[in-house]
Amino acid sequence: MADLRFFDRVGPFSLDELSRVSGAQPSDGADPQRRYSDVATLETAGPSDVVFLLERKLKDVLAASKAGLCILKPDMAALAPAGMVCLFHDDPKRAYALVAQAFYPQQPPPPLIAPSACIDPSARLGADVRIDPGAVIGPNVVIGDRVHVGANAVIGRSVTIGDDSDIGPLAVLQFCVIGKKVIIHPGVAIGQDGFGYAISMKGDHLKLPQLGLVLISDHVEIGANTTIDRGASGDTIIGPHTKIDNLVQIAHNVRIGMGCGITSQVGISGSTTIGNISLLYGQVGVADHARIGSGVVINARSGVQGHVPDGATYMGYPAVPMKEYIGLQKFLIRSARKAAAGKAGSDTTKD
Repeated sequence: MADLRFFDRVGPFSLDELSRVSGAQPSDGADPQRRYSDVATLETAGPSDVVFLLERKLKDVLAASKAGLCILKPDMAALAPAGMVCLFHDDPKRAYALVAQAFYPQQPPPPLIAPSACIDPSARLGADVRIDPGAVIGPNVVIGDRVHVGANAVIGRSVTIGDDSDIGPLAVLQFCVIGKKVIIHPGVAIGQDGFGYAISMKGDHLKLPQLGLVLISDHVEIGANTTIDRGASGDTIIGPHTKIDNLVQIAHNVRIGMGCGITSQVGISGSTTIGNISLLYGQVGVADHARIGSGVVINARSGVQGHVPDGATYMGYPAVPMKEYIGLQKFLIRSARKAAAGKAGSDTTKD
């Protein structure tokens, strides 16, 4: 249950309403007018709460749960204890997300332009915007309708922000175009210089002008303290619906496709391209000019160089196909055990 000091809950909702919101089908004989008041975890839920189940390994936790309603796959129906109503969906987590959004809708903050905000006279602000205290809006900035700019955020010259976007406190945006319904969390830096130099063996490295932009498409979310450099000549591009976690570094001229997931502490070097709906897990490092296809999974702490084909799952350093990596690890373990056994035998002979 969410702490209502920090979150605003609506409802309750009937089973019929939750079924329509989530697209899930209720179990036979369930009362469509029975009402539910909140979402919760399996362990903490009560009779008026909604939970979800993804994996059979949690069947014992479900059996002990006091939840009134569980969202789960149809083939897991038998796992629900007697008296618990079910909603069946092939993707329970997605259905639960829709239910949770119904209980906790994201409402835009009330319109406000704080007196302490510094807004250039040439900036254009849309309808119902909120500019919090200490925010700086530079010359020729264009901000769409219902945009929220958090406290002490800095929006640099000529930046454009699309409708219904949310810019977190202390974010810094420059040399960029931001789409609609984009969420930028606190401390994000977008559009700063990329790391580009003409290297000299004398040590007097010459800075290369970074003359591109950052283009952020609609429905992108960028986690706290992530940094995205502007392009050196072309643009750095983040495709629609891509979700980027906290503490990610994206270098100049990187191009990321639609619906990708980039998790915490990933570093993507310059001029890398990533296709659509690819996932990079924690602490992955990607070398410059790498080519990662669509539908790719790169497992945590891998180092990517060169080309990863569509649909592949890679891991390791350097990253290789997962089956190949696992086979190599098994070979190394067998070899180490054989060597250790041989050494032990040799020592016994010597004795």
